Amino acid sequence: MNYEEIVCDANNLYRAYKTSVKSSKWKETTQKFMMNFLRYIFEIQDDIINRTLKNGLIQEFTLHERGRVRPITSIQIRDRIVRHVLCDDILLPEVKKHIIYDNCASIKGRGISQQRKRFEIHLHKYYKLHENDGWILFGDFSKFYDNIIHEIAKQELLKLFDDDEFIDWLLTLIFDGFKVDVSYMSDEEYENCYSDLFNKLEYRHIPSEKLTGEKWMAKSVNIGDQLSQVIGIYYPHRIDTYVKYVRQQKFYGRYMDDWYIMNPSKEELEDLLSCIIEIAKEYGIHINRKKTHIVKISSTYKFLQIKYTLTKDGKVIKRINPKRVTTMRRKLKKLSLKVINGEIEYESIENMFRGWMGAHYKLLSKQQRKNLIQLYEELFNKKISVISRKLIVSDASSLAA
Repeated sequence: MNYEEIVCDANNLYRAYKTSVKSSKWKETTQKFMMNFLRYIFEIQDDIINRTLKNGLIQEFTLHERGRVRPITSIQIRDRIVRHVLCDDILLPEVKKHIIYDNCASIKGRGISQQRKRFEIHLHKYYKLHENDGWILFGDFSKFYDNIIHEIAKQELLKLFDDDEFIDWLLTLIFDGFKVDVSYMSDEEYENCYSDLFNKLEYRHIPSEKLTGEKWMAKSVNIGDQLSQVIGIYYPHRIDTYVKYVRQQKFYGRYMDDWYIMNPSKEELEDLLSCIIEIAKEYGIHINRKKTHIVKISSTYKFLQIKYTLTKDGKVIKRINPKRVTTMRRKLKKLSLKVINGEIEYESIENMFRGWMGAHYKLLSKQQRKNLIQLYEELFNKKISVISRKLIVSDASSLAA
């Protein structure tokens, strides 16, 4: 099958539909869609074949995550279905062939746990060669998604598919929905908008009367859109390949906009950073100077919310960021109210908590584990016992009876 046939295939669209509604079945809009899903699937199929597909309406909201405020954009189920087929069946399988192994974000079978594991493996391997004498360059891309340039992102993806006409059409359509109305900008600001740092969170405070549709900026992708995740993996691939293969840095990894390089020479890391900045400029990527720094590998540092220390004996000490525990406590309290109000099913909360505890069990102190489990029991009227680090959850009322 060619790429158009893959996206139009009814089986692929149906599978994408099942994935799209999986986490939002409690919503009224989702339930209405589910009642007539076959009709909607064939409408999508016809729109793609006839090239009459259009971007649906979007909803914007902010998400408070790990101390950050993120501007999130939610798209309609029709759009999510198309994204799933395009990304899951076409883009991701090809992108995975061209990215470095230590780029673990949004890849099935990898993810944040794998990235943390790779960071720890790199620390151990580094110690075997240099003990704990050396440096780590931690880097961060400032407002990464907000400053992705559409044409560059599209052309980088099209290279993987020999500039296929259908992929070009579909990506152009989706990127058109990402465009930002910047009519409020002066002519000088508009002229420099592709090189200047754009902040979408601040943009949302622009009065609507200033957004007249006279000027549009083809930059910034929506956080919350699956295509944006694929772009986030692949967009800085030139930096990844430069560091890993051209400069032959074995101890390098990247998770979206967070990255690191371990090296015994501080001067070499400084030179690498200068070269990375030059490549980043070509892609409109801005290096966050406040979060980009070089530290001793023997000191204590944080990567992906975990604190690490490489001791002189080669032991890696890991500790969870206390703010992560506080965030989880607040999240459980909010989710318990949603369960009471019937907005979300309890089973999804239990699965989330099991997964979180499984990923962080070794990083939590005994008191932190005890307090979290006790809070969960009180909020959801459950009794939890831990056997071989696995949570056994039972109904507290049935045990009392």
